[in-house]
Amino acid sequence: MELTLKEVFEAAKKVLSELISIDQPDFRLEQLEYNHEKKEWEVVVSYLMDNKNKGMSPIFNILPFERVYKRLKINDEKEVVGIYMFSEVK
Repeated sequence: MELTLKEVFEAAKKVLSELISIDQPDFRLEQLEYNHEKKEWEVVVSYLMDNKNKGMSPIFNILPFERVYKRLKINDEKEVVGIYMFSEVK
């Protein structure tokens, strides 16, 4: 079954919504790619959450929220088969 980009993003948001307890996470699609060999979508989604680093330094005191990035792998049946920390550093 061929999924649309919107279906992949919605599947990722649904799973993340079940795992995090944030009222309005402001989900954003950051990256999306299909792996034909594995028949999996790799999607990076970001969301806002309370800044847990507040008070650590003067710059963090002015930022009430931080954006968190997660990389998910989703198969052709819209099942999430992996959730990972995401960092652009390679």
